[in-house]
Amino acid sequence: MSSNRAPKSGFAAEAQRKINSKYSEELAQESLEWIKAVTAEPINTSGDTDNFFEVLKDGVILCKLANALQPGVIKKINESKMAFKCMENISAFLECAKNFGVPTQETFQSVDLWERQNLNSVVICLQSLGRKASNFNKPSIGPKEADKNVRNFSEEQLRAGQNVISLQYGSNKGATQSGINFGNTRHM
Repeated sequence: MSSNRAPKSGFAAEAQRKINSKYSEELAQESLEWIKAVTAEPINTSGDTDNFFEVLKDGVILCKLANALQPGVIKKINESKMAFKCMENISAFLECAKNFGVPTQETFQSVDLWERQNLNSVVICLQSLGRKASNFNKPSIGPKEADKNVRNFSEEQLRAGQNVISLQYGSNKGATQSGINFGNTRHM
């Protein structure tokens, strides 16, 4: 948590604990090792939350990562430690991540990193980007992404498929409602 904010209490503290519990040091370390391999930057690859935050918080390494994947994609990397300059770096990286194919639901908001609110979402974004790195002839991490498996059927094959009565729909052969009682029967 940033030092300029009061510690959260009550419901907010509980929500923050729940978010923090999802953080995986192994995945964070894997992400940092991947960043080090792609950028050749001498960074500490320990996956603990303090190191992960310190390495990435100013957005400089993230911008260098984007430029390593696609040279020149981020024109200006702010080396300043001023908050708005760091947030600009993080935002520029996020824009690149989306352009590289990371789904919006797998990205994070700048404050998640800058204010250390949700480091797990940062890990998810880096893992997602890492899966796409092979598209840029770089080492990738995580499971290989599925390839498209497009099938082209002729009109004749499509018509033949419409005539098949599939048992996937099930059968009601012999099904009746006899013997089904709900509640008490009516006594006359």
